[in-house]
Amino acid sequence: MKTNRFQSRAHGFTLVEIMIVVAIIGLLVGIAVPNFIKTRAQAQKNTCIENLSQIESAKQVWGVENGKKDGDLVVEADLIGPSLYIKKKPVCPAGGEDYDYTTIGRNAVCPNAAIGHALE
Repeated sequence: MKTNRFQSRAHGFTLVEIMIVVAIIGLLVGIAVPNFIKTRAQAQKNTCIENLSQIESAKQVWGVENGKKDGDLVVEADLIGPSLYIKKKPVCPAGGEDYDYTTIGRNAVCPNAAIGHALE
């Protein structure tokens, strides 16, 4: 039985085919990663704003129950605890930092307010 010496017995992918597949995967990753990062930042912002809203609600209930008025200082110990208004201390998901509770009548402040983490 004669065989052609130029006939290939190996079955597989050529270098060009592998390079095309790698290029396509690289293109898809290049499109997906920026969208993922943007979506993650938006989710962190929304969670932070929700935390600020919960803090404000707790401040208002605490103020009414304790006869406080606008301008009275609120500290973490007044709002957070197992038997208080907020069970677990909220932190900003973008940096894990504590919120500034400020006073009654003023919104709580996130340390990342510069990047849109603010209750309006």
